[in-house]
Amino acid sequence: MTADDHIVFIVDDDARIREALGELLESHGMHAAAFESAGDYVTADKPDIPACLILDIELPDINGLDLQRQIADGDHPPIVFITGHGDIPSSVRAIKRGAVDFLTKPFNDADLMAAVHAAIAEDREKRADRAERDKLRQHYLDLTPREREVLPLVVSGLLNKQAAAELGISEVTLQIHRRNVMQKMAAASLADLVRIAERLEIPITHSRRVGGN
Repeated sequence: MTADDHIVFIVDDDARIREALGELLESHGMHAAAFESAGDYVTADKPDIPACLILDIELPDINGLDLQRQIADGDHPPIVFITGHGDIPSSVRAIKRGAVDFLTKPFNDADLMAAVHAAIAEDREKRADRAERDKLRQHYLDLTPREREVLPLVVSGLLNKQAAAELGISEVTLQIHRRNVMQKMAAASLADLVRIAERLEIPITHSRRVGGN
């Protein structure tokens, strides 16, 4: 990990804490950006790279847990909470909403760094997953309208003749569309195409009917 391929955001209203965290992260070769309020963090321009958000609970403009709830539907980095007034209900709520850790001040530097590394690794994985999903979605958009009709029939397990009958086309034409779907979706096998359809949440409305019944 280099300082250029990630960033750690620090949101804490205590300047001494911001400075200490920045120095700690820098000593580990990590790049950080600090803010004294949730509003400053939300409105700041942020680089599109793997990140972690170290977030204090008590902030001057909004509670950290409320900020976590407000940004839950967006693409935000994994959160590591820090607080000087920790309590079990708050920590449970934070973790249930996806926080990586909930640390009470004064915390152990090693515990914080372990949480930060875990958060950045989680964000890398989320970004890779999102990139793959976007690529698959683009492949799907490249399909013709007929090919988009063929895809769910194929992954549902229908035989070629059943799928062809469903669409009112010949079996040969169905096979051509099926081959095009496999190529455009970059599917190595039927099982791979099924996995892709699941990733894209393509509705499967048919099930295999033996003998066409």
